[in-house]
Amino acid sequence: MHCKTINLEKDILGNALLDFHNGDYTSDIITYSSLEEEDVLPLPYLFRNYEQMPNLEKQALELCRGSTLDIGCGAGNHSLYLQKKGLVVSCMDQSHGAIAVCKSRGIKKTSQGTLLDFDLGKYDTLLLLMNGIGISGRLKHIDMFLNKLKSLLNEGGQILLDSSDILYMFERDEDDGYWIPEDVAYYGEVSFTMEYKNQKSDKFPWLYLDFNTLQRAAAFNGLVCELVIEGEHFDYLARLSLKTY
Repeated sequence: MHCKTINLEKDILGNALLDFHNGDYTSDIITYSSLEEEDVLPLPYLFRNYEQMPNLEKQALELCRGSTLDIGCGAGNHSLYLQKKGLVVSCMDQSHGAIAVCKSRGIKKTSQGTLLDFDLGKYDTLLLLMNGIGISGRLKHIDMFLNKLKSLLNEGGQILLDSSDILYMFERDEDDGYWIPEDVAYYGEVSFTMEYKNQKSDKFPWLYLDFNTLQRAAAFNGLVCELVIEGEHFDYLARLSLKTY
C-alpha cells in the first residue's frame, strides 16, 4: 500500500520557511482545503518559541524523554527546545527547505525524507505535533502508519501526538446529526493545497483523527492509547505505548 506524499518539486513549505529564516518575509502561506475555501498560515507562527506555543504543545514537550525523533519537524521549534534541555533529538521532514532551516538553526541531527522510508534506529519518544498523524493521509492507511511508528520505538518507548475532531465543521441536520458527504470514507479526511508567492502545491491528503477512532486503531495494532489533555478547540494530546502482555 502506498501513501501519497507531497510533491517536493514544489516545496511550498520549505521555500516559505527558508525565506522567513533568511529575512525575506513578504507574504504568508495560503491553504485551500476541501472543507474551507481558504485560510492563511502565518510564517511567524511556524517559528514560535516555547512561550508562544499552546499549552497542549508545551505539555507534549515536557513529557518527552530519552532519545527523541521529531517527525514532521517543520522549522524545528520543538527540536530546538528539547535539544536545549539536553535531550538527544533527531528531526525529520519530507521538505528539503525545512531541513535546511533546521540545520541552519543549529539542530544537530536531521533527516530528510518520508516516515515510511525512515530507518535510522529506534527512539524512546516519537513526537508528532501540529496534527502530525495527518501525514498518514487517509484512515485506511492508519494501521500501516501505526505499525511503522511501532518499529521505531525502543522498549518502554512512547508516541506523543496531537490531532483534532473536526466533526464540528459539518452542518447539523434536524435530528442533531451531521451532514457528511457520501463520497467521504471518514469525515476527518481532508484534501489540501498550499500556495506561496503565486506557486501552488499539488493537492495532498491530510487526516484529522478523533480520539475514539485513534484509540480503537491503536488497540487493534498492539498499542495502548491514553488521553493526556484536551485542548481549547476540539483538539487533544495522546500518548501511545506498546502493550505489555
